[in-house]
Amino acid sequence: MSQARFRSIALSLPDAVEGAHQGHADFRVGTRIFATLGYPDDAWGMVKLTPEQQAMVVEAEPEIFRPVPGGWGKSGSTNVRLASADPTTLRSALKMAWDNVAAKPAARSRAKKRV
Repeated sequence: MSQARFRSIALSLPDAVEGAHQGHADFRVGTRIFATLGYPDDAWGMVKLTPEQQAMVVEAEPEIFRPVPGGWGKSGSTNVRLASADPTTLRSALKMAWDNVAAKPAARSRAKKRV
């Protein structure tokens, strides 16, 4: 998997745009980041999963996924080893990360309409 392919898959998700954060390319829905490239270096990407999703993907594919070291990893941020990831696995992880951030603004919007 190349950085270009990671970028292409991330940007294929609805309303996804590329930005930058702390010197790394990131992918967002609105203002919320769901993935980054180049962290901790060019061999890696990162997807923002829930801790439960992270546990599932790390157990299923330990050669591809690992928790980001430190506090971010404990909250679900998950590194993706680009050289080991296939397009189907990466698309699934990016879609989970996208769902996690895209659903929050929609849920807040629905809650406001109920009030």
